[in-house]
Amino acid sequence: MALFRKAPAHVDEDNPYWMSFSDVMSALLIIFILASVVLIVQLMEIEEELQQKQLEFEQEILELQQAEAVRRTIIHEAAELLQQRGIRVSVSENDTVLSIPNEILGFDTGADQIGLQYRATALEIGEVLSEVIRKENRIDYLDTIFVEGHTDNRPLPGRRGNWGLSADRAVSLWLLWDELLSPEHKLNELKNKDQQLLFSVSGYGPTRPVIENQVTDDDFRANRRIDIRFTIRRPTSEEYKRVLDVHIEGAQ
Repeated sequence: MALFRKAPAHVDEDNPYWMSFSDVMSALLIIFILASVVLIVQLMEIEEELQQKQLEFEQEILELQQAEAVRRTIIHEAAELLQQRGIRVSVSENDTVLSIPNEILGFDTGADQIGLQYRATALEIGEVLSEVIRKENRIDYLDTIFVEGHTDNRPLPGRRGNWGLSADRAVSLWLLWDELLSPEHKLNELKNKDQQLLFSVSGYGPTRPVIENQVTDDDFRANRRIDIRFTIRRPTSEEYKRVLDVHIEGAQ
């Protein structure tokens, strides 16, 4: 009687488990490769975005530095020109404010009108400001110029009080400039780069004294003053984008 032996089967044919495991491993490898590619692309996009933000930040810093330099030039040039005319004003430590002392404007206690004998000097200040602001393209770096009125700390009776008095002092100087400055020195027509009027007035009452402990008449007089505060303009996001596009095109 003949005996027949069945030929041994290959492991892969008899054990489908190994085939499915191999397929799974291949699929996992493909998924890993795809995930790695996606991650690399995302990292590249993040790096590009960070580089763009860095460029925008650097451009913003540059623009602000230029604006601050222009403001500093305007204030110190105005102070120097006024000094040459015998008009002594002071510049704040941070180069943002041109301060006009009361002895130049002559505000009496509780009064908001510039004395008649001081009006010519007040007009000279307006003329010098107009000249230095109009030079080159300086006005493009400015946002607002505030004519700020101040009082001493003695309470003023009535509803207006020190706040109203300080604002009225600023308004009186502005109206004098508006009415009597020559056409080539007019300040009321000046506009910033956004086509908004450049000058504004405000009043601080006794809240920003130059002398804290006011005792003598000289102390009170020192706090009755007008400050000209220059604020600089920040470029808009669209301007940053235009500058950034130019920078990128130049690098390509």
